[in-house]
Amino acid sequence: MSSHGTPSLRGLLSTPRSTSYEGRFGRMFGGLRPAQYGSTDAESNAKLHLLGTKMEVLPGSDHAKDGADGEESAIPALYTYLGQFIDHDLTFGPEGSFQKQRDPEALTDFRTPAFDLDCVYGRGPTDQPYLYDGDSFLLGDEIHGAVDTKARDLPRNRAEPARALIGDPRNDENVIVSQFHGLFLRFHNRLVATGASFSKAQHELQRHYQYVVLHDFLPRIVSERVLDKLKVDGHFDASKIEHYKPKRGPFIPIEFSTAAYRFGHSMIRPGYRLNDDDATLLDIFGATAAKDLRGKHAMDPGRGIDWGRFIDIDTRPYDGDDGTAAQKGRLQFAYRIDTSLVGLLAQLPGNVATGDQSLASRNLRRGFSLGLPSGQAVANAMKLTPMKDKDILIGKALDKLGEADTPPVPITEIDEVFTNNCPLWTYVLAEAMHHKAKIAPHGSGAPATVTTPQLGPVGGRIVAECFLGMMYGDRSSLLRTHPHWKPEGNANYGLKDFVAFALG
Repeated sequence: MSSHGTPSLRGLLSTPRSTSYEGRFGRMFGGLRPAQYGSTDAESNAKLHLLGTKMEVLPGSDHAKDGADGEESAIPALYTYLGQFIDHDLTFGPEGSFQKQRDPEALTDFRTPAFDLDCVYGRGPTDQPYLYDGDSFLLGDEIHGAVDTKARDLPRNRAEPARALIGDPRNDENVIVSQFHGLFLRFHNRLVATGASFSKAQHELQRHYQYVVLHDFLPRIVSERVLDKLKVDGHFDASKIEHYKPKRGPFIPIEFSTAAYRFGHSMIRPGYRLNDDDATLLDIFGATAAKDLRGKHAMDPGRGIDWGRFIDIDTRPYDGDDGTAAQKGRLQFAYRIDTSLVGLLAQLPGNVATGDQSLASRNLRRGFSLGLPSGQAVANAMKLTPMKDKDILIGKALDKLGEADTPPVPITEIDEVFTNNCPLWTYVLAEAMHHKAKIAPHGSGAPATVTTPQLGPVGGRIVAECFLGMMYGDRSSLLRTHPHWKPEGNANYGLKDFVAFALG
């Protein structure tokens, strides 16, 4: 048993439906029955694949685009990738384990379930000296991206493929996450350049990151009413956590990792413009990896990110076509949290996924293989009134349908097997469509507010409790050591300030 309470890896003959909380992975609602969608596993998987295909835009009908988009929220696009970065910081389990075992206790997480940036620092300069140059991180070759004149690729080996030399290789799977990881390296290096020791810079970076997670990221994605129930006198309080109850130390609930925290898949745009070079309007997946946003290769020297296109570090135009002077440098926004994924996620490339190429289908079938309960069962366990079937809508959360848009339909119109039996991941997304906030988007010429769905009482509570529970479970975290600390005394400090400091 490790200091984090991690049991030894169990064999494939272990109990398929564990109900306890042991191990790095476990369950929040261990007493609930796994949802079934047919008389056999094959029938259930077929029904879930059908639902998954209905949750995706028709493949090939959407590609990277410029200008204001009816599917946009008021959340800048970088928050989508902050969410992915956080996932990599918390968990690192081999994919094969999820496919071969149904016991979450038997899944090994090779990351500490803590917001400690081990995905950045790896095992440290003693064990992984090739990541460091003294107390600073090594950086890679120069890249160019309009405003950011100091942009650098991640350090890479010189063999092909030129894999990144970083603490977590998954942070090189996508060009945006790759360059975002680079900002953490630069943030640390800037602290060292001002005289901080390695340990001091590491501590300061962790505190700034955790503050952004708690006070900027969570309020963007989770309904204010949900977060308020986790506070006392305006501050998060451990006594308000009701459902995340580890017995032997922080763990990753499968209700979180396999359902609620996968909300970010609906926020992904078909593609992004990295800077003002027209050639950088890139689909998330294209005909070849060199023509899209896939990573695991040396960065194209012309594809450095203009960060003002992803986060509101300055004021950019809100509307227009990118070919016009008025539109140059537009801030892109994440898509709304809803039960719709862009079509390119329905056709995952072969080097990204084998077999089923639909991301929605894969999410649903993975949840079934791990014995997730239905969304209604979880709502009841949380002493909430479950949504009615007619309110669990499958489709886009648009304010106004366009000519080519299909109106959302109740889940039971897809198949009666989902009557009072909605998969938890779909339930979380559908719930967000009924918990909308009016948020003012950033940019010149922007509307006063934009409708922005946020995670509600089930999904938001699971995500927020897991975040808070993991922080309270880490004795060195911000919540445990300095719960009222503010970066530079600024209570409004957010991701834009973090990026601005890293850029120098």
